[in-house]
Amino acid sequence: MASLDFYTGTMDCGKSTLALQVDHNHRSRGRVGRVFTSHDRAGESRLSSRLGLAVDALEVSDGFDFWDYVVGELTQGGRIDYLVCDEAQFYTRRQVEALAKVTDELRIDVFCFGILTDFRTRLFEGSARLIELADRVHTLQVEALCWCGERATHNARTEDGEMVTEGEVIVVGDVEQQGRPAPTVGYEVLCRRHHRRRRTAATAAAAALSPDVLPFE
Repeated sequence: MASLDFYTGTMDCGKSTLALQVDHNHRSRGRVGRVFTSHDRAGESRLSSRLGLAVDALEVSDGFDFWDYVVGELTQGGRIDYLVCDEAQFYTRRQVEALAKVTDELRIDVFCFGILTDFRTRLFEGSARLIELADRVHTLQVEALCWCGERATHNARTEDGEMVTEGEVIVVGDVEQQGRPAPTVGYEVLCRRHHRRRRTAATAAAAALSPDVLPFE
């Protein structure tokens, strides 16, 4: 039986590296698959890991239809044994439902990889639907760490080192404000305590250098 599997964790826990490894393992056994991604750090139509590995991939836009794509490939004589779908948190509900249909009706294995929640601690649309539909949900065992050394559980967005909790899920230009230069936007993983306190590595370092800092947090 084919299965729909969802591998999840925070940023920096090795999801994309595992996606590349899964693709490699299946290809090395003679299976034929397709690799998909969305908004990868390496740019459009690339699946990359922070270790420097990367492969070409098919870009999943909001209008992309997995069912139509796979049926079209098979109808034209192509072979597909499995799908590797990275950055699945950005997929729409309909796209995740199409992946479930591909698994059930065409007996094709689907391996999805993505983070659960955005920088506002809210479930991504794609991740929420995958939790509801996946045959198995795997939490990756490689733990990302907060700057304090504790296990990181939350993804934070920063602007010039300061944590923000509002804005579009995917940053395009919403962080720019008239009268000031565009801020440097980044992402950081934090433990729940420091996410609640909005204490990033940069603000913690600045506080440590303050002459008014108390000898406890």
